[in-house]
Amino acid sequence: MRTLKSAALGLAVCATSAIAINAAELTIAIVNNGHMINMQKVAEAYTAETGVELNWVSLEEGVLREQVTSDTATGGGQYDVINIGMQEAPIWGAAGWIEPLEFGAEYDLEDMLSPIRDGLSHNGTLYAAPFYGESSMVMDRKDLTDAAGVTIADSDNWNNIKAAAAAIHNPDQGIYGACLRGKPGWGDNMAFITTVVNSFGGAWFDKDMRPAIDSDEWRAAINFYVDLLGTYGPPGSEGNSFNEILALYNEGKCGMWIDATIAASFLEVDGVAYAQSPHARNPVGANWLWAWAMAVPAGSPNAVEAKKFIEWATSKEYVLAVANHPDFGWGSVPTGTRTSTYAYPEFLAAAPFAEAEITALQSAAPEATEVKPYVGVQFAAIPEFPQVGSAVAQEMAAALSGAKSVDEALAASQAAADAIMREAGYYE
Repeated sequence: MRTLKSAALGLAVCATSAIAINAAELTIAIVNNGHMINMQKVAEAYTAETGVELNWVSLEEGVLREQVTSDTATGGGQYDVINIGMQEAPIWGAAGWIEPLEFGAEYDLEDMLSPIRDGLSHNGTLYAAPFYGESSMVMDRKDLTDAAGVTIADSDNWNNIKAAAAAIHNPDQGIYGACLRGKPGWGDNMAFITTVVNSFGGAWFDKDMRPAIDSDEWRAAINFYVDLLGTYGPPGSEGNSFNEILALYNEGKCGMWIDATIAASFLEVDGVAYAQSPHARNPVGANWLWAWAMAVPAGSPNAVEAKKFIEWATSKEYVLAVANHPDFGWGSVPTGTRTSTYAYPEFLAAAPFAEAEITALQSAAPEATEVKPYVGVQFAAIPEFPQVGSAVAQEMAAALSGAKSVDEALAASQAAADAIMREAGYYE
């Protein structure tokens, strides 16, 4: 197989190099979502206490992945701390791209939720510390479901979800039955689409790691997805991912949103109900597992200070710092990482989604199964997956927009994935 660096460079853009001047200054690359943006304000206290200046580079999810992958693969040295996830952390750790993390006893590694800790480790060594963790779930407007006379149950059938979306859908009033990811990217539309495929009994690869995309299971799943979102979703859904849908939801335009559990922290609409993710006939893999985590690129001249910052930013103390911050509070603390967070009565009172979130996290199934011979729910934990997933993401967006038929998009996806896996040496 190709080296990890070759796989990464097939996806990544060219890097620029900018070495930090001294250990009292850290450059941190973060994804531009709510909890990460909040951290910049909370971390003002860290700078005041330690004297360490923090330079933030906040990027859209797809851009972040490209820039961080490229810079880390080439040893560019542009960043001291990087946001990565569960797909990259164990692979990059095994390859020596990122530093192992060891923290003091007060950090309490055993308090970290085991699915999250395991997903960010390789051979028992933690390589990235989770800032927040997430699964996925249904977030529906109870006022709209009640008015439409429909009910959404835990682990509902996809056909019932479609019927509920149809009943809620009222585009003349600016209300859409279902808001779902459509923006192309292996961590954007494919995160959601893969859970749909899983729930229809499909998988990315067969037991020989040959792509299994042009299959009956994928065909049924993608036809369903395109019909559901194309008929009952907002116009231009092929351009929507997490941040775009969050804005639509908070504007009152979405009846249902099936996405990351962490979204519940940022919902401003009253009367939201939560349910476990739906499925067709296979509940295993219907809800994903992810963590946005913090890691230190190997060879960083500021590695010691970078690790100290990560230890603080992913600690129990950080949760309390957000809870006690005048601009935030218990409803804004990062979730999905520590058991102790769910024991605070103040958090439970401020987070009506807490029970649904922890249930989803604990039920996620990243292990290999008879259906899928790889680790990962909404991704495959192999170096080539970002390239495969990105290629397929473009085809799925084309199917959603109507630029291609579903059959055309699946055939093109199969061909692209086969070429990547064959070049990587998985088979002749």
